[in-house]
Parts: sequence; C-alpha cells; structure tokens
Amino acid sequence: MAGPTDTGRDVSGATSAGDVHGAGSPGDREARLREQSLPDLLKQLSTETTTLVKQELDLAKAEMAEKGKTAGKGAGFLGAGTLFALGAFGALTACFIALLGLGMQTWIAALIVAVVYGAIAAALALSGKNKIQEAGPPAPEQTVETLKEDVEWAKTRTPSGSR
Repeated sequence: MAGPTDTGRDVSGATSAGDVHGAGSPGDREARLREQSLPDLLKQLSTETTTLVKQELDLAKAEMAEKGKTAGKGAGFLGAGTLFALGAFGALTACFIALLGLGMQTWIAALIVAVVYGAIAAALALSGKNKIQEAGPPAPEQTVETLKEDVEWAKTRTPSGSR
C-alpha cells in the first residue's frame, strides 16, 4: 500500500531499484508485506506514522514562520502609519485651535477643542463597550458544548467492565 510516506523501500527497509523507478509491481510489495510478522509490520507503521507527523509539524512550522514574517512586516507598516496619523491629528488640532484663536483667546480655543474631543472619545468608548457586551463572553461556547457532548457520547460507548 503506497502512501505519502512511501520512500521506495521494501518492508525490510532496504531500497530496491525496482521500487525507486516504479518497476516493482504492487503485487510484489503486497507479497513482501504478507511475509512480514505482525510485530514487524506494527513497528514499520509506527515508524512511518512518526515520520509523517514530524514532517507535517515541520511543514506547519515553516508555513507559520513565513506567515509570521509577512504579518510582522504588515504590523511595522501599520505602526508607522499610526505614528504619522497621530502627527497629522496633532497638526489638525493645532489648526483648529489657531482658527478658533482668531476670534477668542488661545487658551479658550484649546479648551473648546479638548471638550469636543473628550465628547467624541466618550461616545466612541460607550459604543465600543456596548459592542463588546453584545459579543458575549470570549469563551467558545459552542465548542465547549460539543466537547461536553463528545465526552458523554464516549462514556456511553465505553463498556461498563472496562472502567
């Protein structure tokens, strides 16, 4: 039975030229497998399963590392954009204060701008709080429920003598 971990080796572990080049028939491999003892077959299955799991983990690590690098670059750009946006917001605030300062004292203009910004911040914070409350608790409730159901199902399937 050839699978993703088939390395071109016969059941004894030796590489055969026929397997590597595809000349060995599935019947030959099947016959060799039938000659193996059950412990040897289980050992081979265990080894191949371990190898497959290690390879899958290595692939996942490599994929996550690549995605992490890309996400890190994106986060850097977001941080730089945020810094410049903060500078632009400060300049706009200074512009509002200077504009209002034409008709009144500068400190009163700054106070008015600060009160308006405070009201906007309070409205946004209240809206954010309401949205968080709508979302509910952060625990994955549906997953917890299905896990509980799985445990109950497993308990009912376990023979009473094996407990």
